[in-house]
This record gives sequence, structure tokens and C-alpha cells, in this order.
Amino acid sequence: MPVKRLLSWNVNGIRAIMKKGLMEWLNRPQTDIVCLQETKAHYEQIPDELKMISGMTGYFASAERKGYSGVALFAREVPLKIAYGFGIPEFDREGRVIIADFGPFIVYNVYFPNGKMSEDRLKFKMAFYDAFLVHVDEQKRRGHAIVVCGDVNTAHKEIDLSHPKENAKTSGFLPIERAWIDTFIDHGYIDTFRVFNKEGGHYTWWDYKSRARDRNIGWRIDYFFVSKDLKPVLKKAFIESSVLGSDHCPIGIELKVP
Repeated sequence: MPVKRLLSWNVNGIRAIMKKGLMEWLNRPQTDIVCLQETKAHYEQIPDELKMISGMTGYFASAERKGYSGVALFAREVPLKIAYGFGIPEFDREGRVIIADFGPFIVYNVYFPNGKMSEDRLKFKMAFYDAFLVHVDEQKRRGHAIVVCGDVNTAHKEIDLSHPKENAKTSGFLPIERAWIDTFIDHGYIDTFRVFNKEGGHYTWWDYKSRARDRNIGWRIDYFFVSKDLKPVLKKAFIESSVLGSDHCPIGIELKVP
């Protein structure tokens, strides 16, 4: 069976990163599915060259509010089904979700909310987490294998950020947020990176303002999760920390599936 390579990247503005090598990164061979988060653009604002990548079809979800949120998915194989959001207006208006059914598995490309701005946004984040879990569990209950990727906006364990004690009361590492990831995993999903790597010092986001990337003072908040039935075909999980252009770096997995 062939190996499918899936990539995910919070690009922190798709128009800005177009000038920083996005097309070269996207057009690499042996990439089957690419999921982008925080595109910050409506469809009409996306450059034409990005809509017409050779050999790949693009799908885009945007927030009602301009310059905010948004996700995109590119695939060499046309999905059997494509959906934008959970069908819950409160969440769908922020353009955070694309769900693509490829047959052997369903891909959830998700830009989960950030809870740092206020108590209300933290409540919104936790409600979004819960709605997502209900939706993905229903698909798994129907017999679908699941791939979830994106910016989850929470570091799970102390090993997943540079300064866990200093951030114990910061959204992104709060007990309630970390406990939700525990619950998600308990529902039958696997943090793919930790299947292959148990060490610290591997991060996917670094603060721009403090030039934290230069010192590798970061957080691992971007993930690929898969349902347990995909573990036997999971061949690789990786972080592309050398790829620049955003305050996040890309991540990826390889699956040996039809």
C-alpha cells in the first residue's frame, strides 16, 4: 500500500506567508493532504496562484469577521465529502473547521480557539472543545477512522512547553484545558508525535515578540491525532521546526493506507 503524507501548519496569515516561501513548501513532491490554519482571509482575498496549485484541489473556510481565523485544505485526491464547521452557528461563523472524508479516513482540519483574551473566550474555547468531541465521536461511532490536525492552542503535558510552572495559570496550559486533552485521548485518539518521540524540547509555536524561537523557548500546541484503529498504519510523525515564515512551524504524519 502507498504511504500518504499529511501536513498541517498554522500560517498566521496566508497572504503574508505567500511572500515567505509558502508556495515552495506546498509544492513539494510526496505531499497528499495539506491543512492550514489561521489563514485570515476571505476567498476573494486569496491569491489566484494558491487556488490553482498543480495537482491539488483547495478548500477554504473563512470567518465572518475579516482578517480573522480561517482554515484551508489542499488535497491531491478529491474528498468524497467536504463540510465546513459542525453545523453550530456560534462556532461556524468563525471559520475554524474543514472536515474532509477521504474514504479510508476522515480529516478534521481545526483551528481551535485561543482562551487568553478573556474569561468569555476561555468559556467559548471549552464549549468549542466539547462540541468538537461530540462531533468527532459520532463519526467514529459510525465506523470512520479519524485524523485530527491543527492548532489546538493547548500544551498537554509539562514536557510540551519550556516553562510549565510559570505558565500554570495561563490559558493554553490551564488544568481545565489539559484535562480536556486527557478526555479526548481517553475517547480513543492518539497523539501521533508521542508515539515516536518521548523527549522534551520539541515545540511548534514560539513567541515572536521575545524572539523565543532563537532560544527554542516554545510550546507544542499543534497536533496530529488519529483514532486508535489507524495506529497500525501510522508510520511516521514529525515536526518541521526548521521551516520559517510563521510563529508556528509545520507538523506532519505518514499513513500507509489505500
